[in-house]
Amino acid sequence: MNTVSPYIMRDRVGSTNYFQDSVEISRVERYISKKRKEGLKRLGIMHIIIATYVRTVSQMPGINRFIGGQKIFARNNIEICMAIKKEMKLDAMETIIKIECSPTDTIYDVYKKMEEQIELNRMEGDISSFDNTARFLHYIPGLFLKFVMVILRFMDYFDLIPRSLTRLSPFHGSFFITSMGSLGIPPIFHHLYDFGNVPLFLSYGAKRKAFELAKDGTVLARKYIDYTIACDERICDGHYYVTALKFFKDCFKHPEILDNPPEAVVEDID
Repeated sequence: MNTVSPYIMRDRVGSTNYFQDSVEISRVERYISKKRKEGLKRLGIMHIIIATYVRTVSQMPGINRFIGGQKIFARNNIEICMAIKKEMKLDAMETIIKIECSPTDTIYDVYKKMEEQIELNRMEGDISSFDNTARFLHYIPGLFLKFVMVILRFMDYFDLIPRSLTRLSPFHGSFFITSMGSLGIPPIFHHLYDFGNVPLFLSYGAKRKAFELAKDGTVLARKYIDYTIACDERICDGHYYVTALKFFKDCFKHPEILDNPPEAVVEDID
């Protein structure tokens, strides 16, 4: 079934499942506050989500697989993609940041890698490597750009695109994350891209309060974030996905596990 499904479901959009859930973040907020006092001054929910995803991949690497040329491949690294605005203005430029992680990375590793990329992007201004590549494509006349994309799609199908380009591409990677919380709105259901090989797209919204009734009749105020996930159903079965999502959510109950590398890293099957 795994062999045949990519031929039946030929494109990524047509193979996408959508999932919506919420996670309670009281412990995470206390954890963030503690880490900021330790010196991780800009640590936030996004760092936690990325570190939790990396930890999940260390135990369930199947969610890091990808489809290439109608075949399923195990990925040898973890690449996180995110779109950011240079400034919170309507006409501000948007760019892409990518970080490469290891299954053994801790919250400190993730924080350091993200900060390095953000600082690099600030130093580069609007002439980062991604921006230059996007600008080059922008100046190609429409008819020729269509021809260029035909060639790129052909090369992508046979895995012929140079690594120097896939390192810049927001369409190639393990996981794409976007924050709607910074805009003050709930998470959107974002589609996957037919070009490239990103199998998971996570969007999360603004923090919200909820009042819940405890067993003893008292009312408790809790904080949540809502999130949505779009996933390529061809890379692993539903039970595997559900197990990974439960592990991902459980990490929010015990964020301190992100301080240290996992006791063991599970290798993906051949």
